[in-house]
Amino acid sequence: MKAAQFSRFGDPDVLELVDLPDPHPGPGQVRIIVRAVGISATDVKLRAGLVDFGDGLPQTTGRDVSGVVDEIGEGVVDVQLGDRIFGVSDVGAGAAELALVTHRALIPDGLGFIDAAALPVGLETATRGLDQLGVGSGTTLLINGASGGVGSTAVQLAVARGARVIGTASAANNEFVRLLGAEPVAYGEGMSQRVRALAPCGVDAALDVAGSGVLPDLIDLAGRAENVLTLADFEGAKQHGVRFSTGFQGHAFHALGTIGSLIQSGRFWLPVERTFPLDQIAQAHRLSERGHIRGRIVLIVQ
Repeated sequence: MKAAQFSRFGDPDVLELVDLPDPHPGPGQVRIIVRAVGISATDVKLRAGLVDFGDGLPQTTGRDVSGVVDEIGEGVVDVQLGDRIFGVSDVGAGAAELALVTHRALIPDGLGFIDAAALPVGLETATRGLDQLGVGSGTTLLINGASGGVGSTAVQLAVARGARVIGTASAANNEFVRLLGAEPVAYGEGMSQRVRALAPCGVDAALDVAGSGVLPDLIDLAGRAENVLTLADFEGAKQHGVRFSTGFQGHAFHALGTIGSLIQSGRFWLPVERTFPLDQIAQAHRLSERGHIRGRIVLIVQ
């Protein structure tokens, strides 16, 4: 099968398509014919060598996947051959013609492969961030970086829980953030004052998705460091006593199977900014690194 991988860390040009052996599912796994792959921030950081999951080199890439089940491993009872599923590819090898998937769910009715591939990692990460902050009905939540894949997901999930959401974004993305259900605030100098104009007493919790060096401001707005969670600023978290989370460690996957009702009720949507064919994965990574993306970037495989 054709698959994307990199043999050294670096810029997007280190990515290449290679021939790898077809994988076959073990217990609990299914194999899918991959239709689409979402580009996540984790994929980009791993390729650049900015984070290390200990996988060594060469590495495959692509965690968010959607496709059609064509082989089933021992003990699998939740899906059947031919089912359309989405999920997180095992060992991050989804940017390929075939992929193994353990953490999965059926694609909700009315959702296509491209839109489904935009969801898994961001959906799980956003859900767990909100869970760790205890966001629920009546919470006033500030999300720093509300227009990207994880941020826009977190906005809608928090609104669905009954929270009031204030979201920071570039001025060009403020109306997009408003469409998601949040009260937009432009980031940059004076951000804290703009938030306090909307919430004079501050906020109950703050979720940092953008990692733009604003943790001291978020702590001030949320009252204390314990009310702030960052998904993007590891060094800042250590410096300021803020919780850092990848969204995955120590948690079972649970959001994939519950998003369908929100989608079908019209209370959740995640726009796809742009699609690329698999052989243009380097261009997709390059666009992702530039930032200011509304939603997600997705590779179309076949």
